[in-house]
Amino acid sequence: MFDPLKAKLHVIGLVTLAFVLGIGLASGLGWTGPSFAMPAISQSPQVSEAAVRPALDLSEAFANVAEVVTPAVVRIEVVSTRRISTSRSLPIPEEFRRFFNFPDQPDLQQHPEVPVQAGGSGFFVSEDGYILTNNHVVEGAEEIRVYLIDGRHFQASVVGADPTTDIAVIKVEGKGFPFLSLGRSDSLRVGEWVLAIGNPGFGGDPNTLAYTVTAGIVSAKGRPLSLIRSELERRPEFGQALSGYAIEDYIQTDAVINRGNSGGPMVNLRGQVVGVNSAIMTPTGYYAGYGFAVPIDLAGRVMEDLIRYGRVRRGWLGVQITAVTQEDQEYFNLPSVAGVLVNGVTEGSPAARAGLKEGDIIYSVDGVVVPSPNGLQNLIARRRPRDEVTLRVYRDRAPRDIKVQLGEAPIAPAETPAPAPASPAAEEKLGITVGELTPELARRWEYAEAGGVVVTEVTPLGPAARRGIAPGVKILEINGEAVKTPGDVRRILQKVPGGTVVSLRIGFADGSTRIVTVRTANR
Repeated sequence: MFDPLKAKLHVIGLVTLAFVLGIGLASGLGWTGPSFAMPAISQSPQVSEAAVRPALDLSEAFANVAEVVTPAVVRIEVVSTRRISTSRSLPIPEEFRRFFNFPDQPDLQQHPEVPVQAGGSGFFVSEDGYILTNNHVVEGAEEIRVYLIDGRHFQASVVGADPTTDIAVIKVEGKGFPFLSLGRSDSLRVGEWVLAIGNPGFGGDPNTLAYTVTAGIVSAKGRPLSLIRSELERRPEFGQALSGYAIEDYIQTDAVINRGNSGGPMVNLRGQVVGVNSAIMTPTGYYAGYGFAVPIDLAGRVMEDLIRYGRVRRGWLGVQITAVTQEDQEYFNLPSVAGVLVNGVTEGSPAARAGLKEGDIIYSVDGVVVPSPNGLQNLIARRRPRDEVTLRVYRDRAPRDIKVQLGEAPIAPAETPAPAPASPAAEEKLGITVGELTPELARRWEYAEAGGVVVTEVTPLGPAARRGIAPGVKILEINGEAVKTPGDVRRILQKVPGGTVVSLRIGFADGSTRIVTVRTANR
């Protein structure tokens, strides 16, 4: 009987067999199967080595400079005590306050003084621990800690600071630190490549944006921003008298400089420091294309005085000046629109003794043309008191040379004896308060049973807080010695010198323990 299904399967089997045999036969004849058209894979054109060699060389230079410079750059962490004020009401925009004649002073609520953490960057200038940074980074610091790229950190002290140039020098104890060489900012050219290097450590985390390297060019030189002058005028301890000695002759760059980069080095492609990163110009508080650095020729001169004398001893001429205009150039027969117009001479000053007069044009100092009022201040500030300089002065439309022996600018702050630091109490060395773990405290921190010694308070930004110790943690051992009572903590810590590292074995409510090393406070 004919079965259609079996017949169909039989035919399929025969066709399959024939196909297999055909492939085998064809293989014997050299045919390897059906040919499928594959798209041709072409190599993309590459730029020749010679064409990109200049860019590759520049990239290699950037990498080499960063590799050499970053070990000498440090993160500076500063702790100071401030009284915080907050408004009880929403702030009123200035234009509305003026229009509606609201009171100048907002309704502020005063809070107790609290420790505040801030900081910036800096860099070693010697192997024995001197660090150059900005004055505004360390000003008012009660504690300064310096972090290195290799993970070490040190307590630092202020050697000296100059608010009129925003330069400060701090120092850590030790030897063999990597340090940078200083270049010449005067030899910088507009358009020259520079790198700005900093170690911000945003958010209190030293690993967040640590060791940031940015590249750009010198956009301009001799920029007067009036930042320092305005800050000095605003503060009653300085005021108008000191603000007149502010020197702002910044290098401008488009290398990115942001909050936390202040005090870091600006270096040329030789790895030499040509400026100290100091400021940005921005409507938002963040980088907007304009970064500024204190020229190293000025900063280095200030640094030398701070290390040698603890203060700045600056040359002083004693004149009141304004910038020269094109009309001044034509009237006084000047070679170019440069120099400064003398509008007044301080009685008894070096300028008065040398015979300078109102209406004179100071065109150059020791052959260096004066570009602006800030430029003259910069040139004189690099000299020391009693140095003699030669001024090219235009008077009655004719040049003459006048020699002046500089005096000392009256910018030294009034010296007040610093109080002797008190030796910290035992628990203050760690920034903690301890007590017995009572049944009430055990319930609060969810311990299964009472007993032992527990941390009840932690000083904000203190040594223990920095290492993550919080209230509710039990102290089990200090330097391997068992702790049974709060008195044991005080007895053991009393023997520990300030500034040394102690080992704590601490316990938690879940029964776990941990070893934590803490450097004790030395103040």
